Amino acid sequence: MRTPLKKVTVNLPAHVLESATKLTGKGITPTILEGLQELERRAKRSALRSLKGKVRFQLDLDETRR
Repeated sequence: MRTPLKKVTVNLPAHVLESATKLTGKGITPTILEGLQELERRAKRSALRSLKGKVRFQLDLDETRR
């Protein structure tokens, strides 16, 4: 099943776009997609970090190794 696409128009500073495409070595669309995916990954990592110390569980290492 194909992922639905959405066509968008954005106004970006030319130097930012040029710099980003040089860094990725890809075209405009793949560069922007990579940036958006990285933003999503950061948000997920941040959400996981906010759970630190809030989830408690008992783990018996000897039992799990069997």
